[in-house]
Amino acid sequence: MGLFSKLFHELVDIIEWTDDSSDTMVYRFERYGNEIKYGAKLVVRESQFAVFVNEGEVADVLGPGTYELETKNLPLLTTLQNWHHGFQSPFKAEVYFCNARRFTDLKWGTKQPLMMRDSEFGGLRIRAFGTYGVRIVDALKFIREIVGTEGVFTTDEISNQLRNLITSRFATIIGGSGIPVLDMAANYDQLGEFLTRRIAPEFGEYGLELTRILVENISLPPSVSEALDKRTSMGMTGNLDRYLQYQTGFSMEEAAQNPGGGASEGIGMGVGLAMASRMAEADASRGHAASVTPPPLPQPVEFHVAAAGEAAGPFAVSELKARVSNGTLTPATLVWSPDMTQWTPASDVAALSNLFTDNVVTPPPLPAS
Repeated sequence: MGLFSKLFHELVDIIEWTDDSSDTMVYRFERYGNEIKYGAKLVVRESQFAVFVNEGEVADVLGPGTYELETKNLPLLTTLQNWHHGFQSPFKAEVYFCNARRFTDLKWGTKQPLMMRDSEFGGLRIRAFGTYGVRIVDALKFIREIVGTEGVFTTDEISNQLRNLITSRFATIIGGSGIPVLDMAANYDQLGEFLTRRIAPEFGEYGLELTRILVENISLPPSVSEALDKRTSMGMTGNLDRYLQYQTGFSMEEAAQNPGGGASEGIGMGVGLAMASRMAEADASRGHAASVTPPPLPQPVEFHVAAAGEAAGPFAVSELKARVSNGTLTPATLVWSPDMTQWTPASDVAALSNLFTDNVVTPPPLPAS
């Protein structure tokens, strides 16, 4: 730096930083030999912090406002500079401006697929990516832990470290959560909020606040995605006949759009085979229906009757009805049929009990006297 520049900087008594970038997190105010005039004006804008560093030691941290750099406003720096007796010459100190606004749309994602165990599909490899946002909440801690002595510090210099932290914790949290893959895809918002709560404390160790993690996509390997698509298609197909009709109509439409191509001939052949197969199935179904013989009609039950100490019969129910009429079969007469385990009175057999009630003759009313 030349003599003119040295004199110019010593005459300038306003220290401020107007940020025209979107990714600068920390900026060190440059002065010749780090000399700052006693009584200079310090302007700290909204969403900024100003950190004074004297010979490698942090002296003061100032929030938004306009300050006159003098003894009463910088007690710690005054002690370090030995201003006890109104020493008003230029002093040496470094001023770091920290941008406290929110930095959004920072990217994170898995470089390699993550292995996890799924309750429905078993072992799976998944990829995930999204965005996150941070901001500086503890300027002193951020400078001590991350920035060091760099003059300009941008999000690019810390994004890799933060991205690796998110990815590593994502694998641990998701692997132990037991959330099925299909449920993850349906609840990206809730998953992002859950990850934010779990990972935020580790960002706090750097003086940063993790404002939000967004999960934009969780994807499966191509082969697994194809298998899942087939499985979904089978579930949506439902009626196979309707599915075949749909496929046939779609193939015919494709063939009509390409009448001269070899593909249309193959499609037509496929359609013809499918229709022939369906017609053959229909004919077979009709032939099968025609060849079916109905079962034989049920045979009437016949009973053996105990008469004079001997078994007679078997007799059909119509014959037993005649015996009831001529008095040779009474309710107490023992009867038996092949579906009975023992001889039973006729009145206790359901098939014969009505024979006795039907044959009860009711006399006509008496004539009037």
